[in-house]
Amino acid sequence: MKKKINKGMRSKFKRVLVKLSGESLGGEQGGGISPQAVHGIADQIEEIRKMGVEIVIVIGGGNIFRGYQGSQRGIERATGDYMGMLATVINSLALQDALEKKGVETRVQTAISISQVAEPFIRRKAVRHLEQGRVVIFGAGTGNPYFSTDTAAALRANEIGAEVILKATKVDGIYDSDPMKNPKAKRYREIEYTVALQKRLKVMDSTAFSLCMDNEMPIIVFDIFKPHNLRKVIAGQKVGTLVTSKS
Repeated sequence: MKKKINKGMRSKFKRVLVKLSGESLGGEQGGGISPQAVHGIADQIEEIRKMGVEIVIVIGGGNIFRGYQGSQRGIERATGDYMGMLATVINSLALQDALEKKGVETRVQTAISISQVAEPFIRRKAVRHLEQGRVVIFGAGTGNPYFSTDTAAALRANEIGAEVILKATKVDGIYDSDPMKNPKAKRYREIEYTVALQKRLKVMDSTAFSLCMDNEMPIIVFDIFKPHNLRKVIAGQKVGTLVTSKS
């Protein structure tokens, strides 16, 4: 079945960064780790790897712990953020396990030192892994409190020379209002950074979004839960919403 799907498909990109939310690993409930959800995402990663794409992944930790939410419950903010970083490492190891069970060679690099389970983040080493055909998963965000994994994704994408950030979500793009609350909400096929900012559309947090805008890093927001959607994005099909400096 997979051979039939990939037959004749060519990638529009050579190197991409896929940004996954922690909730995407939690399945329908969005909490904890769902083996079914993790293996479903691993299937899509494997699918585009067979197209010759170099893939780096940044995963959030919201399915386990969010530093900001912890601080609202009395945990010191920096401590809560470090706890959230450790949650992203757990998710990274779960995805690595699923990928390697499918024969996809994978490396996890972390922004905080956990040498027993992952490599430290070293940009040149990460690039070398990509050149050798490995998928690289970046855990622990930026390694600093007060920065989100969205910011980590924007930073790493620029550092390793990715052509695009593929922001995998549970909605099929960016809307002018909440599609869950407004059935008449309009989905954008393409939108400029400045317009997204003016309309206060929540593409990423402001730090991450500004970093992408300043470095002209395009973002594609799409629904990861639709079968083969990642492959369609990679092939250049009109899936989700493209955010660029020019519409």
